[in-house]
Amino acid sequence: MVFLDAATGVLASRTGTVTLDLGTGSVAEILTAVYATVPTAVERIYITAGEPWLRNAERHQFLKDAVAEWLNGPLPQDWKVEASRGKDRQAGHLVHPRNPVGRWQRGDQHTEIRSVGEWFDAEGADPVTVRTAFIELWRALRRHWDDVVLMGSPSQTGRDLWARTIPAKAGSKWADGFPVMSQEIRGLLHATAGQGRTELIKPPRVPEQVPGWYESDRTFAYAKHTWTSGVGVPQRVTAAAFAAMTAKEQANALFSPSHWQVRVTIPQDWNHVGLLPAPAPASTSGDRPWHYPFEGGRTFTTWAGGAEINLALRNPIQPWRIEILDGLVWEKGDPLKDWSNKLKDAWRSLRAVADVHGDGQQRQAARLASRAVRSILLYGIGTFAQRSRITTGSIELGTNGEVPEIPDGAKLTGLSDTHVTWERNAGFARDQYAHPEWAAGVWSAARAALLSGPTGAKDPDTGKPARAGALHLPAGSILAFRTDAIYSSVRPDWPYSGEPGDYLLKGALPWEQNTPTTDEEFYDLQSLGRQALEAERS
Repeated sequence: MVFLDAATGVLASRTGTVTLDLGTGSVAEILTAVYATVPTAVERIYITAGEPWLRNAERHQFLKDAVAEWLNGPLPQDWKVEASRGKDRQAGHLVHPRNPVGRWQRGDQHTEIRSVGEWFDAEGADPVTVRTAFIELWRALRRHWDDVVLMGSPSQTGRDLWARTIPAKAGSKWADGFPVMSQEIRGLLHATAGQGRTELIKPPRVPEQVPGWYESDRTFAYAKHTWTSGVGVPQRVTAAAFAAMTAKEQANALFSPSHWQVRVTIPQDWNHVGLLPAPAPASTSGDRPWHYPFEGGRTFTTWAGGAEINLALRNPIQPWRIEILDGLVWEKGDPLKDWSNKLKDAWRSLRAVADVHGDGQQRQAARLASRAVRSILLYGIGTFAQRSRITTGSIELGTNGEVPEIPDGAKLTGLSDTHVTWERNAGFARDQYAHPEWAAGVWSAARAALLSGPTGAKDPDTGKPARAGALHLPAGSILAFRTDAIYSSVRPDWPYSGEPGDYLLKGALPWEQNTPTTDEEFYDLQSLGRQALEAERS
């Protein structure tokens, strides 16, 4: 691996640091400059800054078109777009607006150009520091996996590390592997189990002006919810079967790894945020297929995980009425526990170095490496979802601008002066990593904890673990949710010990603000809040 700042031309590799002349930053110029400098084969060129694939973005309506144009630009002699690779590797380019992957080959040699943004935000770190971060990441992981290999992306690395953890389960009930769900169950989970909660709460639900802006983010949140998962073939529980259970049996079913279709009625006098996801109306969903009904007295039907159903029934404000219509209940197991514990240990060790090391560059490298561990777990869990495979590709236009024939079943997604870009849904791949039930369980538990969950501190009145989350802030104070973060108009006072799942205050503007009504306004306030808190702490 080599690390390249495409803005300055600085390249860091095992042989040292040099500054390259990249010209206009085309693929041909980057490949030529790197191979004129690095004497050995380069499998991956990580771009740390500069985003060369967006160099002509102003000429295109969509960023993906600019990326496709860059990926498909002229190549040096003997180079071509990659056609095939070995086991567990992909061929061809991935056209993504921010973190694309370009794959080329020259003879038997294969080289990728990727964004380091897949792993972490480099925060202006120079290529040497970024390379050091990857070395520290490898060292931290090697303490648990002697044969660790850093693959191209954190998702690939996470899946590979999980596969290397499984032999430790020899002798268990699932020593021969965990059953893969039927295509019907996988399809149901893909259609009804969303990921993180993304919601912007606008006036008139909240005032047009608020007394402040505060961002509270759950540290390494998904790692908190991997101690148990559903394994084996699930038991279907119909409405009649659930009604026939005793109260204890019903509670056991709801607290087991499970996924339920329910009819929900919100209390008439409810005045806080919504608790359960529901399919968004087609006219308002845009690219967000889920919303969170909150109106008192409203009834709706949806699917949700057991963690969220329990939260709705036992929330700290007022229980919602839940009618079970159908459900799937799995046996309890811990297929992610060993893998997650090892990643958490690596994360903690890197965080410790980032806190105490005497060298500033090493501190920054350790901090970036700890964020890479977070990405390995976060995106590794996502790979278990194994959604239907979307393949992309591009074809050069004819000499007179004619649009060429694209593969059967594909649809056009972009058009530049020289190429068309297409996308095709290739369906589900049935393999040992296809476990959407695990991903769905983690996501559901994380969404529930975003509303109410235990902290590491004790409640002085009850002696029980203190709780934190959106429902522990005043009604009308929640302004937005972003996966593991809550944005509010009042400053949360929640204990923070640095453990997975704890809320960390990441941004603060303790003065009156206009409530954001667009994503652009939201991200502006997010950035300003983080800058203001950093200045306050320094």
